[in-house]
Amino acid sequence: MKIAALQTVSGTALDANLERAHALLAEAARAGAELAVLPEYFGLMGKRDTDKLAAREEFGAGRVQCFLADAAREFGLWVVGGTLPLAGGDTERVRNASLAFSPQGECVARYDKIHLFRFDNGREQYDEARVIEAGRAPQAFMLPSRDGHAWRVGLTVCYDLRFPELYRALAADLLLVPSAFTYVTGEAHWEVLLRARAVENLAYVAAPAQGGLHENGRRTWGHSMVVDPWGQVLAQRAEEGAGVVLAEVSHGRLAQVRAQLPALEHRTL
Repeated sequence: MKIAALQTVSGTALDANLERAHALLAEAARAGAELAVLPEYFGLMGKRDTDKLAAREEFGAGRVQCFLADAAREFGLWVVGGTLPLAGGDTERVRNASLAFSPQGECVARYDKIHLFRFDNGREQYDEARVIEAGRAPQAFMLPSRDGHAWRVGLTVCYDLRFPELYRALAADLLLVPSAFTYVTGEAHWEVLLRARAVENLAYVAAPAQGGLHENGRRTWGHSMVVDPWGQVLAQRAEEGAGVVLAEVSHGRLAQVRAQLPALEHRTL
């Protein structure tokens, strides 16, 4: 099965961001991808954290959700919208949600980001909990590929990558990590964490990312990639800017690696 990790440099204008996402999804479909995954905040990287509040949608209705459903139908793709702001329990915060759509345009899974990023190195400060309400439950969905295999796909987001217990709980064949890693943390930890999650879980990992200098002044690391169950990087975008990272994932390879090193069967905790 061919999959696509889509890299963007999203700005403050929803229309422009969705237009670029549509072009990337079209490119992925033309290349033969069955699954295309957009990065965290693909629809909006606002000037302020509170811009998410004005852009929030009720689950099941809204501009971005309609865009994702329509694109999935138009291109015959499984589409995962990295994240978009969905209404939370009050008016002061939103859920940072990842939504998966079938080629028929049906929303088959919703994951609300559990772990909220906080970082302060004296030059950059981030605290997602100011405007985001944490999710509580892991989420996965089944994807039947065109070759007849069924893939268990686990949904995670960005900062979740630092919490291996979530990935173990998902028990997935393919782990998705749509992200907006900062340049500083990405340069230090992005690849090593992605490869670790792949090796630990003997699973494929697809990580589409924001990558470049944004209108709001934030710089993200990018380097969107796909990693195989042995920890090998199958494909990666080395440069900043929008683009499509394509890779083939194989159920045969997955079975081979899990058979030769049955670490998942050896767990005692």
